[in-house]
Amino acid sequence: MTVTETPETIRYTADVVALTPGGDVLLIERDCPPYEGAWALPGGHVDPGETSRVAAARELEEETGVRVAADELRQIGVWDSPGRDPRGRYVTVAYATVVPATTRITAGDDARTARWWPLDNLPERLAFDHADILSAATAS
Repeated sequence: MTVTETPETIRYTADVVALTPGGDVLLIERDCPPYEGAWALPGGHVDPGETSRVAAARELEEETGVRVAADELRQIGVWDSPGRDPRGRYVTVAYATVVPATTRITAGDDARTARWWPLDNLPERLAFDHADILSAATAS
C-alpha cells in the first residue's frame, strides 16, 4: 500500500525591521486577523514576479508610507517554523534598514496605525514571531 501525502501549501512573505539611528523601531498595529490589534513588523505577501526584497520595500511603503529603495534593505534571515502563523505555513524573508529619525509615517493598507517604538520599551507582545526577527536584526 502506498501512502500519498498532500503537498503542503507554503506562502511566501517579506517583513521589514525599520530602525532609526537612535534606536526606535517602526511597528504597525494590525487591522485584520490573525493578531488583529497586535503590533507587528511591516510586511506581507510576495507578489508574482517580485523578489522578497522588492516585496519588503513595497509592503513597508504600503503599510507605513516609508519609502526605501529595495537595495537599501539588508537581509536578516529566513523564518520558516511550521507553526509561526495560525493561517498555515508561511515562510518569510526578513530585512532591516535604517532611516532618519525624522522619517514621517502614515498608516495604510493592513495597518490601523503605525508608530515608532523605543527598542527598550516595546509592546508587551508582538504578533507572530516578530520578536525573534527583531532580536536577530538588533543583535550586535
